Amino acid sequence: MKKDDPFGFDMSVSSSKKKNPRGRRGMSGASETSTRVCDHEGCQEAGKYRAPKSPDILDDYYWFCQQHVREYNLKWNFFDTTSEAELAAQMDQDRVWERPTKPFKRTVEERAWARLGVDDPHQVLGANATQNPGRGTTAGRKLPPTERRAIEILEAKDSWSKPEIRKAYKALIKVLHPDMNGGDRSQEEQLAEVVWAWDQVKVSRNFREKD
Repeated sequence: MKKDDPFGFDMSVSSSKKKNPRGRRGMSGASETSTRVCDHEGCQEAGKYRAPKSPDILDDYYWFCQQHVREYNLKWNFFDTTSEAELAAQMDQDRVWERPTKPFKRTVEERAWARLGVDDPHQVLGANATQNPGRGTTAGRKLPPTERRAIEILEAKDSWSKPEIRKAYKALIKVLHPDMNGGDRSQEEQLAEVVWAWDQVKVSRNFREKD
């Protein structure tokens, strides 16, 4: 139901089109309001169909009648002046929608390990570095929740002795401590967890004192 505007304004789309018919197009693509003559030499028909002048000037148009715009479109080639190398480069860009994938940057952890001469941080875990043993493998013996959490943080096993766990602790300190990793302080929160975890193991009676 149409309601009258108390201020006398008609904001409907149909009203706007009536007031400003400029550029209206019919179903065939013809500009109904165009008063141009066809740009084809010798043709006096109305130029109601626009076509870009060149691939480099896509916002400047010729205006043709229906017959001559069809002829023009049949001859149109966007890559007419493009070299083979430019065409190949354009095809490569089109494959990724002109948004090429950027190379992955090394993580903070990888850079820290690299400073210690280890290219792959997982090398320190041995041959099974890429295997995920699951959460249940460290539950070989009963430990208090705090000590079980400490073992997980230190990436150790509950069957290790204190000296073995201390080695794992020192290896993590070298990676996380700013004084040993080139001043990188982005991992101080993780460093605090590692220190807390070693404090739990250090005073525990559940781990052997010697190997």
